Parts: sequence; structure tokens; C-alpha cells
Amino acid sequence: MPAVAERLIQSTLLDRIGNTPLLEIRLARRGEVRVFAKAEFFNPGGSVKDRPALNMIRKGEQNGQLVPGKTLLDSTSGNTGIAYAMICAAKGYPVKLCLPANASPERKQILRAYGAELVLTDPGEGSDGAFRVCQGIYEQDPETYFYPDQYSNPANWQAHYETTGPEIIEQTAGRITHFVTALGTTGTFTGVTRRLRHDLPEVRCISVQPASPLHGLEGTKHMPTSIKPGIYDPTLADDNLWIETEDAYTTARRLAHEGLLVGISAAANVLAATRVAEEVSKEGRSGMVVTILCDGGQKYLSESFWND
Repeated sequence: MPAVAERLIQSTLLDRIGNTPLLEIRLARRGEVRVFAKAEFFNPGGSVKDRPALNMIRKGEQNGQLVPGKTLLDSTSGNTGIAYAMICAAKGYPVKLCLPANASPERKQILRAYGAELVLTDPGEGSDGAFRVCQGIYEQDPETYFYPDQYSNPANWQAHYETTGPEIIEQTAGRITHFVTALGTTGTFTGVTRRLRHDLPEVRCISVQPASPLHGLEGTKHMPTSIKPGIYDPTLADDNLWIETEDAYTTARRLAHEGLLVGISAAANVLAATRVAEEVSKEGRSGMVVTILCDGGQKYLSESFWND
């Protein structure tokens, strides 16, 4: 294929990242408090992680750390890895990813389809174990790899400061009163919250975490017992909500029955946003709560909870 045509394909694909729709979650409405969610599964890689992955890759290219011949290496629970693999396939970089062996079969198959090399790590150690293995690989051969380290790279949260946050402000016409989302790398929460603090400082920003260290909320971290991401700022959140895995599963099934098939962390976000709406409504106030639908549910269909 001619080089010009390749560049056109790459540009068209990457230009589709961002500018996702804001959907109203009607079943979450409480009184005069409405709940909306950014439908990040509209990104070409299917998740919110397309945004930071693209920004980290571009920053790596700009500062000379990512050049032809180097392999992108990072740890992931799935979605950032899929974004890396998609973008690097379009750009022509090889990808090597460390992820827990119990990542869903769908995620692993998508990664392999994009041509990524997978290093499967101890499932009992979760994302922290994948992170440690990745660091070890990089330290043994740093000249071979571009290691963006999504957990410590400021380009992660900056992607959301520069894109997700402004989109939310524009799409709500500045009427957002609460922002709610789960913590994983913390990039989405950190970037959007910092943007809201700058532009709309009256907005309350509430983080979401699994209620226990052993949980099934894919891509999220129980911060009290996890390795803290380098970009994590514990002072940013006005409050934190703890979500049980089973409650998120129930919400995912309910959303699917309403026509919205989303992933587990997205369901946890909707549940948390609903609880915020309930509290605001009980106080007799109106409001506009915004959360994130991190990804769609197709990558989790092998999970047994759908049949409960």
C-alpha cells in the first residue's frame, strides 16, 4: 500500500478518538437530578483509554523516546493495552504488554488480533503484579523499549484535562454539578477534575473505588491496599464512594436490559452516580451528575454474572 494511503488510514482512525457522545442515563435520574455519561466505547479502540494511550505515544514520539525500531512496553489490565495495540498497529510500532492471566478471553484475543505480544502474569497479584513484571523487563533491556508507564506518565491525565474535561463542560453547557468516576491509573479522574477545578470550581468531584482488595471491578484499584499510581493525587476528591462487585454486576445487567451494554467499571460508575443523585435529591436540590462509561460490555461476555 502506498505510504500516502497508509498515512490517510492512520489519520482517519486516530482522528476518531475523543468527542464521544454524552448520554442521559434515565434509570439513574432521581427527582430533579439528572445523570449523564460519556459513552467512551465510541472511541475506535472501544474505551476511554484511547485518549491517554494516544497522548502518551505522541509525547513519546515528540521527545524522541519512541522511534522506529523500539517496542512499546507497558503493563495493563486490558483497555490501555488494546488502545496501545490499535494505535501502534496503525503507526507501525511493535507492542509488548504485561497483563494478569485472568484478564477476560475477549481482551486477550483482541490484543493478539492487533499483533501485540502478551506476557501473562500471576492473576492473584492483579495489576500490581503486571506492573512489577513490566518494570523488571524494562530494567533488563531499556534500550529495546519505549516504556510510557501509564501509572506515572503525566500525559495520561493531561489527555483528559485537554479533551474529556472540556467536552463535558461544552456538552453540559457548564451546568454539571457533580463528576463521578472510578480510580484505576487515576488518569480520568485526575485530568477531568483538574480541568473542572480550573473552569468550574464549584463542581463536586467524587472518586469511586472497589469496596475490598479482592474484587471484580476490572481496571479499578482499591487504593488502600494497592501500589499507588505516580499520578494519583489523594487531595483532589471531594468524597469517595465504595462499590461492591456484586452491586456493579447487578447494575451492568440492568443497564443491558435497558439497551446499554457496558463494562463492569462503567456499571460501577453508573451505580455511584445514581447514589450521588439520590443524596442530592433527598436534599431537595436539582443537579446534573456526569460519569464515564469506560467501555462496552462485549469484552466481558464470558463472565458468568450475566446469567445470574
